[in-house]
Amino acid sequence: MGVREYRDGEAFPGRIEVTSAESDPAWPAPTRAPEGAPNVIVVVLDDVGYAQLGCYGSDIDTPTFDRLAAGGLRYTRFHTTALCSPTRAALLTGRNHHSVGMGTVPEIAMGFPGYHTRIPKSAGMLPEILREHGYATFAVGKWHLTPAEERHAGASRARWPLGRGFDRYYGFLDGQTDQWSPELVEDNHLLDPRSISLADFHEHEYHLTEDLADHAIAMIRDLKSSAPTRPFLLYFAPGACHAPHQVPSEWADRYRGRFDAGWDAWRDARFARQKELGLIPAHTELPPWDEHVRHWDELPPDEQRLAARMMEVFAGFLTHTDHHVGRVLDAVAQTGQLDDTIVVVLSDNGASAEGGPHGTVNEALLFNGIGDDLAENLARLHEYGGATTRGNYPTGWTTAGCTPFRRWKTEVYRGGVTDPLIVHWPNGIHARGELRHQWCHVNDITPTLLECVGIEAPPTLDGVTQAPMEGVSLAYSLADADAPTRKEVQYFENFGQRAIWADGWKAIHRHHPLVVGSGERLAALPWELYDVEHDPTECHDVAAEHPERVADLEARWWAEAERYGVLPLRSHIDLDAERPRVSVVTEHFEYWPGSMVVENEVANVKNRSHRITAFARLAPGDEGVLVSQGTRFGGWTLFVQDGCLCSVHNYVGREEFALVADTPVPTDRAVALTLEFTRTGEHRGDVRLLVDGDEVARGEVPRTVPTRFAVGSGSLRVGDDAGISVTARYEAPFSFTGRLDRVTIDLLGPDRRDPARDLDYVMPSQ
Repeated sequence: MGVREYRDGEAFPGRIEVTSAESDPAWPAPTRAPEGAPNVIVVVLDDVGYAQLGCYGSDIDTPTFDRLAAGGLRYTRFHTTALCSPTRAALLTGRNHHSVGMGTVPEIAMGFPGYHTRIPKSAGMLPEILREHGYATFAVGKWHLTPAEERHAGASRARWPLGRGFDRYYGFLDGQTDQWSPELVEDNHLLDPRSISLADFHEHEYHLTEDLADHAIAMIRDLKSSAPTRPFLLYFAPGACHAPHQVPSEWADRYRGRFDAGWDAWRDARFARQKELGLIPAHTELPPWDEHVRHWDELPPDEQRLAARMMEVFAGFLTHTDHHVGRVLDAVAQTGQLDDTIVVVLSDNGASAEGGPHGTVNEALLFNGIGDDLAENLARLHEYGGATTRGNYPTGWTTAGCTPFRRWKTEVYRGGVTDPLIVHWPNGIHARGELRHQWCHVNDITPTLLECVGIEAPPTLDGVTQAPMEGVSLAYSLADADAPTRKEVQYFENFGQRAIWADGWKAIHRHHPLVVGSGERLAALPWELYDVEHDPTECHDVAAEHPERVADLEARWWAEAERYGVLPLRSHIDLDAERPRVSVVTEHFEYWPGSMVVENEVANVKNRSHRITAFARLAPGDEGVLVSQGTRFGGWTLFVQDGCLCSVHNYVGREEFALVADTPVPTDRAVALTLEFTRTGEHRGDVRLLVDGDEVARGEVPRTVPTRFAVGSGSLRVGDDAGISVTARYEAPFSFTGRLDRVTIDLLGPDRRDPARDLDYVMPSQ
């Protein structure tokens, strides 16, 4: 007789007598997946345009993705939201991004239902649903679905990955991080950078994508070693190919000379190849070159050389990513279960234009509203892609990367919202290497996966009534290339730009981002209309010929906006807006040894008078970092070296302003070691170093970092400078060898943040 089981809420089916020998046992039933349920792997690439995978017409080597496409399906009309966090929210919930509060990225949330960036429990996520049905659930890589003010060590973990249905997590919560020196989270705790196997700064023995793949493989092997038949969900979201474009040089060097002909020629070649592959109809027109982007032959030879190398590094970054995704799939193949694993590969939006017209070797300049210098970039060409650079390519490569469509990431034209989608499942899809032309959206992915694994969307989850899913399952298209599209309508909205697709037509209402102004002005801006069935690249605006259709689609857009919580449209960004906080905002901060505090929660010393004091005791020979914040791309540090108190302010990786005391720190008593900054003008000031209140050095910092020390690697460290150090004057981590009691920071004078400069940080970092 087998083990008798019963479910939670059911009556005990056994028999209870006086003794156990006389009684019949029964057990609460364990949670089991449906019989034969497949594994699921979802790979989310970052800022990869429609034309950048080999199987979508590129000459960039992506053998893993190409192999998946050859053994499965490619969708030619798959759409996203044009932006990172909104796409990921729609993907994991099966609902529109505004419906779940993720109408924007968390850094610029607004206090309205569609934009607060706090995904409600009524919008259950794919891992929450699958875990309820016996799946193991793993997330590895970029998250970017947690409010900015909830990413620190003292925050609630309710909106971290483990709070939303994942059993294990290894990755980063921000929109991006440094590939050589990342700030990572494992499960529910911030990782000390010293615990990551960071190699010598110049040797590049560590790379984040490889590390992410290693952890994904370990999670899978741990599961299959202990419970070989239990299915898993792996959500694998590397930072690639979001800036910074960083990769070991041997991966970039394989593309030497590949892009010397320039982006115009590369775009033409991709367009021709896409027609050959059947990705676009033979009659498709290539849109005119964007008027805001220079043609290749307009660049001087030196700038062409720089731009070509930037694309070589991007290509190497993508091929490197493809390789490590392949390692993960090989690990699944070793279990014998790859054929019964649904693998979905997509990108979150179109290629990124955030590198600007010239590209950048140091994106810290962009984050801080500081112009790039071509001569500086050329001088550092040999370093590009390595640990001393944080680069992004020029908009010419962006335009080419979105071939055959117009525009790019953040835009509601197809260049921003049409992306690769590959589905591979040999045991469930008999077609091999076929195309699917059904119109679909990222909110369709979760409904599709649930149908494929045999699970219905639950009416309640963890006791919370669930909002209905808004996506349409694509399972109908897996076996039938000719099945008519079941999607009826889909709206788009990003930074106030709007579009709607229905019945083969698409209406677009475009304006310059964040200058919407009043509702009256908004209403006065014209709508464009495209017959995307016959004009898939949106070349011909036919609004004047079909005013009644424009009016109908506009009315439908407003109806969808009302239904899904799109209003109010964003007309500005206010990073200083008050948001709910658990802790009290103060001007006096205390930090203790070993603390790591993310930049969003650190005392903001930028453009403001302040005092930093370390309370310590040194013995002869003691040295090291007392407190630091940032990296080689911007930050500050207070340290003891050669017995003397020292400080450095690193101005966006361009200049270091150092101050060294001329008398040693006393070693016969506890001391207060102080850096005092007095603001004397916009982003400048005088610095004094003091020991027990006595001045030991004085100097000027004529330029200070205005907005952001580093995205994804700007944390404050107490007692060391782990990762990529703020200054080359010492080697990381240069841990303090004396006794450090605590560090205090006092903010003096008014907060002088500049919202316009803050916007320079927000836009490139998503």
